[in-house]
Amino acid sequence: MKKYFLSIFAISALFTSCASEDHIYNDDSAKAYEASGEFFFANAQKELVDQLTTPSVNLNVFRYFSQYWAATLYRAESRYDLTTRDIPDNHWNNLYTQVLANLKKAKQDIMLESKPASMSQANWDKTQKNRLAIIEILNVYTFQILVDSFGDVPYSQSLDVENMPLPKYDNDTDIYSNLLTRLNTAIGQLDTGYGSITATQDGVYGGNVSKWLLFANSLKAKLAINLADVNPTVAKQNLEQAFAAGLIETNTNNAVLTYNSFSPNYNPIYEELVASDRNDFVPATVFVNRLNTLNDPRRPIYFTPLEGTSNTYVGGTYGSTNTQPYQDSYSHIGNKIKQANSPGVLIDAAEINFILAEAAERGYSVTGTAASYYEKAIKASMSYWGVSDVDANAYYNQTNVNYLTATGAWKEKIGNQAWIAMYNRGFESWTFFRRLDFPSIVAPASAYPVAEGKIPVRLTYPSTEPNVNGTNYQTAVSAIGGDKLTTKVFWDLN
Repeated sequence: MKKYFLSIFAISALFTSCASEDHIYNDDSAKAYEASGEFFFANAQKELVDQLTTPSVNLNVFRYFSQYWAATLYRAESRYDLTTRDIPDNHWNNLYTQVLANLKKAKQDIMLESKPASMSQANWDKTQKNRLAIIEILNVYTFQILVDSFGDVPYSQSLDVENMPLPKYDNDTDIYSNLLTRLNTAIGQLDTGYGSITATQDGVYGGNVSKWLLFANSLKAKLAINLADVNPTVAKQNLEQAFAAGLIETNTNNAVLTYNSFSPNYNPIYEELVASDRNDFVPATVFVNRLNTLNDPRRPIYFTPLEGTSNTYVGGTYGSTNTQPYQDSYSHIGNKIKQANSPGVLIDAAEINFILAEAAERGYSVTGTAASYYEKAIKASMSYWGVSDVDANAYYNQTNVNYLTATGAWKEKIGNQAWIAMYNRGFESWTFFRRLDFPSIVAPASAYPVAEGKIPVRLTYPSTEPNVNGTNYQTAVSAIGGDKLTTKVFWDLN
């Protein structure tokens, strides 16, 4: 497994040598060398996708929060003991030092690059604007994750180690407002008629500015929908703007990073479960049983059938150890998900269509109906995983799936199906759950007291912060209402 020793206060070390842990980038690990700004962008992009994709409980426990997976031996994380191996610290450090610091370095180096002799000044200026705008868009995406994870976080004074070694924590409401401003500026700078990041250094879109524009608008919709309960006017305005400008509504425009089938750049799920020969997880009963009830055609993709059967799926008990006999007592994580080159996702069509269904229910002007976007979201998920149109239609036409006949109000309908579709995207699933309060999952009886009998709705701050940045930490703790797993981020009102 990877080990991470960097903190937000050690960012400057990244700027004197290679800012990557990947062997492919280190021909001589003892020698610092110059790299292009686009190299740092590529590394930041991969580190971001890695952090959201990895199943390592040292780094990412969001599949546990959504009760997709259960433990087979080490059950502390599924009971919400998150400090044994400093899980919040690692999530925080990776986003600040491996993503944001590399993006900062990318911006600095790109701004210093000289115009190629073969390129006109006008073309160069437009290309530079596109490159810097794309970097800015990923900055906004990353800061949103930090806010949605912790609440108040270092923002205006972050990433400036020399001048602000002990950064203040900014108010999470103010950060969201500023992120929308930054994102709107970046969107205005994108020009689809010119080039951007070199195709080989952009693992998501290959430098395609038109697709980055769709990504930026979709990110704007994600920020906006989270504001729906706390600031409905701003939410409506920004989401309608994003919709009018164009969103990721089809899988052809999904923001995915396709990993290599070889070391060291394969999918971190493969790294943790296959290459490392680990059997730490099985699908959780609560999730498997929901899909069994719905006869969901994604089951043979999400899970393996019980050994000796062709269509029987059995999960493990969430919050417990599920150890013996491991091999033939449970279904396991689906083989397609564990492939070395399986892609990692930043935004996909299923997510955006569920957001549009929610927007329609809230009365936003998004042309279609909630039912139409809900259906598109489900079928986008089916298509992404390779389910046939026949099976997708049969699934949707069930009384307990179809939007017009499914049980519950709109939050329950959308929340339940988003939960199923966001499998393998634990962080986004957790966000849907906190905003919509569905699905109706509960903390296990064995949960640690720190969880107060509830599924966590935020991460606690890194354990180093009280000692290293104590004054600012205490101010933030007072502002958000306590450094607890049960303290809600500002947009989570219900």
